[in-house]
Amino acid sequence: MYAKDAEVLFPPRVTATLRALRGSRWQYLVAHVDALPEGHPDALAFGLLMIRLCRCLTCHPHNYRALHGCTLCARQTLTRYHGTDAELLVLWEEARADVLHWLAQNVPPEA
Repeated sequence: MYAKDAEVLFPPRVTATLRALRGSRWQYLVAHVDALPEGHPDALAFGLLMIRLCRCLTCHPHNYRALHGCTLCARQTLTRYHGTDAELLVLWEEARADVLHWLAQNVPPEA
């Protein structure tokens, strides 16, 4: 049986469920990102961070992670992460820089 919660990449709807899993700096980041529209660079960077941490690109329908769904996968990934909240924020900042770089290189034409 497949989880109804499984998607191809980290779904933004899971973000709010991750808030209480770490310390105050992490909680602030999650609250900040959760209040933004999905297309905001900070929200995209959070999604990229979670895609990298959860290894979403290697997940497939018969994978243990997919069978349990994205919410459980993301929660387990964060609770098992051995780094500090400060290290997580550095990873988010790196993802943000990658998103901003990509957006600058792929500016849509003016209408």
